[in-house]
Amino acid sequence: MKTRSTYNKRNLALEAALVILGSVFLFGCGPKLQPFKTAASVDIPRFMGDWYVIANIPTFIEKGAHNAVESYRLDKDGTIATTFTFHKDAFDGPLKTYTPRGFIVDTTSNAVWGMRFIWPIKAEYLIIHLNDSYTQTVIGRNKRDYVWIMARTLANPEEDYAKLVAELAAQGYDTSRLKKVPQRWPEKGAA
Repeated sequence: MKTRSTYNKRNLALEAALVILGSVFLFGCGPKLQPFKTAASVDIPRFMGDWYVIANIPTFIEKGAHNAVESYRLDKDGTIATTFTFHKDAFDGPLKTYTPRGFIVDTTSNAVWGMRFIWPIKAEYLIIHLNDSYTQTVIGRNKRDYVWIMARTLANPEEDYAKLVAELAAQGYDTSRLKKVPQRWPEKGAA
């Protein structure tokens, strides 16, 4: 003879199993993105210096950025002093400056960093593309939430940019979220 208690236990077990299966179905059916393959080797001293942000999927602080530049300097302790500057919402908008610190996590390739804006949190920073001449780079995250296409100069071929965007799309980025960063600088020698 089945008691009410046995019936309730079976129903609870069935409900729990359905909740678990439903959760697996809902959360487990998304695309499984592989971790990025980073640059094979990054010569840190050569990577240092100024990089113009050509395009990005911006973080909340970068929305409306104009003339965005990321600058790196290797400190004696092996960390990377970083200065990120841009004008907010217009070329003559307020100048914003952020100074996160980079920490090289993978010292074999030097392509995996943690970037700390606020202690103790280190955001993932992956050098997922770096050309041989160290004139173009792409910084990404395995979550595919943010990305930065950067270059040493503003004179970058459009076909190079298109190839980088296509590669990001192939790696699982939603490139419709990619925004070109407006860049306009005075010519050298201009008064």
